[in-house]
Amino acid sequence: MDQPNVGLRARLVATGVELVAGQGAEGLSLREIARRAGVSHGAPRRHFPTHQALLAAIAREGYRELGRQADEVLADSDRDPYDLLLALSRRYLEFAHGNRGMFELMFRHDLLRGNQMGLRAASVPLFEVLVDLVARARPAPPGGSPAAVVAGALWANLHGLAQLRLWGSLQLMTGVDEAEPLLRAALDAHLGSAGH
Repeated sequence: MDQPNVGLRARLVATGVELVAGQGAEGLSLREIARRAGVSHGAPRRHFPTHQALLAAIAREGYRELGRQADEVLADSDRDPYDLLLALSRRYLEFAHGNRGMFELMFRHDLLRGNQMGLRAASVPLFEVLVDLVARARPAPPGGSPAAVVAGALWANLHGLAQLRLWGSLQLMTGVDEAEPLLRAALDAHLGSAGH
């Protein structure tokens, strides 16, 4: 791919990232991305064969940013695994709150279903970090669930917390505005006596 094409492809993705931040995932039409990028409405098709391929490229930027934020949390590797999990969980909820449109886009089932668009490859390293921390915080008891299963359940719990908080449902039902007690309860439920 020649340099102008690389530049246009990057510009289309960057425009999509800006659009999703301002208007949410619903605002990500090919026509609107092209208009905002200052190109013809057919230009995106030269770089992205489908609308889904462009959405996946935009979502990959979300995974990169979430990965960068996770790396910041994990930079203090001397911390206790439980404390790292708690800090990572906080960051996940903060990311969801501060990047609502991107968060929604990153987990669209139609984009994640196949791996042709590279989203599984972008998300797996983040999940592996969670599995590693769970394994370090909670050694698997004989006959107990493997760390990947516990990490999956914890992630589902965190994702549910993030989504329900975005909707305002969790605050309404629990009467709790702060995420911290909910995060600690989730970690303790999944890590058992290994938690704090």
